[in-house]
Amino acid sequence: MDWNEAWSKIGTGTKTTRRVSAAGINRVGSVGGRALDAGARLCAPVAERWDAEADRRAKARTPEALKTLMKAQAAYNAARVTERQASAQRRLARSNNTNPFAAARRAAATADRAAAKGRQAARSDLKSARAEYPATLTSVAVRAHAVHSVPAAVATYALSTPLDWATWPLATSVGLVAAHVGTLFLGRRQAVTVVADESMSAEERQLMERLDPSYWVEHAPGRGLGGTVSTPPALEPGGIRCEIRLDGTWTLKSLSDKADSIRALLGARTALRMRITSASRGGWAVLSLATRSAAAHTSSLWTPDRIPADPLTMSLGLDTETGEEVLMPFDERLLISGASGTGKSWSSRPLMAHAHLRGDLVLIDGKGEEANVWEEVCRVAVELEEIEVAIDLAHAEMGRRKRAMKSRRISVWDGRQLTVVIDEGQVVLAAILRDKERLQRLIELSSLGRSRGVVLWWATQYPVTDGSAPGVHKMIAPNLLSRLSLRVAGTTQSQVALDDCAHYAPHQIPTGKEYRGHGYLKGYGPRLIRTWTLDDAGVQALPESFWGPAEA
Repeated sequence: MDWNEAWSKIGTGTKTTRRVSAAGINRVGSVGGRALDAGARLCAPVAERWDAEADRRAKARTPEALKTLMKAQAAYNAARVTERQASAQRRLARSNNTNPFAAARRAAATADRAAAKGRQAARSDLKSARAEYPATLTSVAVRAHAVHSVPAAVATYALSTPLDWATWPLATSVGLVAAHVGTLFLGRRQAVTVVADESMSAEERQLMERLDPSYWVEHAPGRGLGGTVSTPPALEPGGIRCEIRLDGTWTLKSLSDKADSIRALLGARTALRMRITSASRGGWAVLSLATRSAAAHTSSLWTPDRIPADPLTMSLGLDTETGEEVLMPFDERLLISGASGTGKSWSSRPLMAHAHLRGDLVLIDGKGEEANVWEEVCRVAVELEEIEVAIDLAHAEMGRRKRAMKSRRISVWDGRQLTVVIDEGQVVLAAILRDKERLQRLIELSSLGRSRGVVLWWATQYPVTDGSAPGVHKMIAPNLLSRLSLRVAGTTQSQVALDDCAHYAPHQIPTGKEYRGHGYLKGYGPRLIRTWTLDDAGVQALPESFWGPAEA
């Protein structure tokens, strides 16, 4: 029995976390019932440990152990008799002979020492035999209480008079006995966890029940999760959250590797998003189950009203776990990744609209479909000649601003930001890959443009840097520090899409329509974000503004 697990159990048996039914209203609804339930939760660990120790002692009291104990007891008694006899013979030898070197005295002394060692060995064997055949826990408790109850009764009698009883020693002792008995009584009482949220689904009730510590500790070893202990789960706006204590050699990684076992233990459906993260303290993990979304009751449609007051930030979407708005830097280079059908274009549009309204926007669209919506709003480039001209003009603007900054003696551009958006980077790269000069200009846009107010945003379905058709160039990807990833194809794409935050696992985002436009932001944390969306009509309603190069 794991003492840590036993100490952390709440109640006995398989208690269930459930709503109060009509049959349980009288018990749970009363103030006394709630008080007893609260007491049961506090006393359950003590009762569980008591019962575990009592069971251990009962199982150890086998007939074989009893025979060993009786044999050891007999051997010890015989050794004591032999020691007493040897000690008496040694004393007699001393009295009969005053010479300490006499043979009789030396022989008696040797026999006495041998008998003493024999008694010590027999005592050690007896101690081991008693441990193998322990006394019942009840008898141990009775003896322990007798140690303080008898002296307390004597002290009470001695310190009291027939007319004025000073009862505090005996009362204290009786109180300890009553506390012991009451703790065991309450700890063995089955408690009922009341869930007052009537909006909880049947699935959530089942998951809450199985995350209850009593169910978890009882069934976890069968799934290879022995040594982990759950805490009472909480239902939050984004789903169910539960902390898990990691005992022994358990680590966050080893628990994450057991994700399938946890899902089987909870009986959770395969499509349910489950995340295991580190807690705020060592030796603990946090298990999150996305049974609901905190953003479900907020429209995902972006409007200009969502532009933050801070000119250096833009709104990306809502955190599905907390419902909070997620902001990201406006003046930072950005990589947007997402497989076909994940809503990448729809998620990019609000960011592009922000860039259009707060500065200047140039869209280089390798495929052409997105340009159909933006061509009446901002400058777009679709054909190869247009793409080459757009790259050249943006690079030239970067050089012009460098010269202007030098003449004004400033280190950071303080004018309007020019945002260059590459939509389907794989197609654009394939078109200019053999043009080394133009490719170098594009690389320089990603590495040198930010301080000059020329910011590159790169969107691709294929976030890979190797192979014959990379989605982003290997010299450009390291410069794109802000990264948004919707669902991607696999772990290789996840590594490029989120870099050192690839453990967010964007490739594991479900494929259903309800998860279109959902993704992870590098550095924000492994919490899914529902991005804002903007339809065709919303884009076409934006004011027209076509960027053109300024004179040198």
